[in-house]
Amino acid sequence: MDRIHDFMTPFGFGQLTGIDLFGEKRGILPSMAWKKRAFSKPEQQRWYSGETVSVGVGQGYNAFTLLQLAQATAVLANNGVYMKPHLVKAIQDPKTGQETLTVPKPSYRIELNQKNVDDIKKAMAAVTRTGTAAKPFVGAQYSTAGKTGTAQVYSLRAGERYNASRLPEHLRDHALFMAFAPAEQPQIALALIVENAGFGGRMAAPIARKAFDYWLVDRHQPPRPDAMPTPDGETP
Repeated sequence: MDRIHDFMTPFGFGQLTGIDLFGEKRGILPSMAWKKRAFSKPEQQRWYSGETVSVGVGQGYNAFTLLQLAQATAVLANNGVYMKPHLVKAIQDPKTGQETLTVPKPSYRIELNQKNVDDIKKAMAAVTRTGTAAKPFVGAQYSTAGKTGTAQVYSLRAGERYNASRLPEHLRDHALFMAFAPAEQPQIALALIVENAGFGGRMAAPIARKAFDYWLVDRHQPPRPDAMPTPDGETP
């Protein structure tokens, strides 16, 4: 378990990114030392091999923020280069007009096997071409790479089968999606959640498609005549 913890830490999981926002949460990237701190009874503090399996597939004690998922996606897209996330890109001197970047250089670079990174990127690209998020990206003018997912809201009892239609809405799975684009030369990375909406490919990926369309295509297009402001300043 500690090997998983040590590998994931530099990607930002279970860490404060230091983004220029108040109230950021650390989340939980579990380790054997974390469990000893988190529980009081000796039998609870022991790490079991089955817990490693659960954590390894993204369940168990894992508790990450959407910002951490987006940050890790960006680090992967950057081949291990960690750029501190921020809201303010640059500060401009009001007298000279000179701009100073808020984050001028990478914080560090994770030493990764590039072949492994390329394999993961190819697999994520296949998700949006022929996999679980293929439908929302049909006809896109750019390539994408992503991963769909669901997050359980509550734990099933032994032998119990999940049936969303029989559950109150607030107990249904969350829809998740994390992605970057274009797949070959990434410019944008994101992670998003649609609470209690079910499958990420059906509910979350279409929202990512709209965000990518805007950032990579729409904002570079000249404004339409019917979208120009009217003489009174209103946009139709």
